[in-house]
Amino acid sequence: MVDPDCLFCKIVAGEIPATIVDEDERTIAFMDINPATRGHALVIPREHSADLLSVEREDLLAVAVAARRLAGRAKERLQADGVNLVNSCGAVAWQSVFHFHMHVIPRYEGDPLRLPWVPAPGDPEEIAAAAQELSGA
Repeated sequence: MVDPDCLFCKIVAGEIPATIVDEDERTIAFMDINPATRGHALVIPREHSADLLSVEREDLLAVAVAARRLAGRAKERLQADGVNLVNSCGAVAWQSVFHFHMHVIPRYEGDPLRLPWVPAPGDPEEIAAAAQELSGA
């Protein structure tokens, strides 16, 4: 499936230029034009899916494998100290392009990126209640 209005579908089709760094039969990876750090890239499935909850299982697996491959290159070739893999699902979760994608963000000692929240202990009862709702089928 292709969405004719989707920016990433247009990249896959070659209608919009992108700096492609990796591709295979199911995925394409290209440099993010708004990079968080040096080497920040995006991995997408060639087939359109709006987000994590709608992507086909095979495409999800292919994106994960490609993201791992690119993360390894970032550590080896860019001397990254670490790598974040980030997916945002839904506008409230900061998704801005509605074609499933994984950010591969090389991390460097002293870079300016920080977690978007300050980790702190949660309410044990609320944690247990949420766990109950999430458990099982």
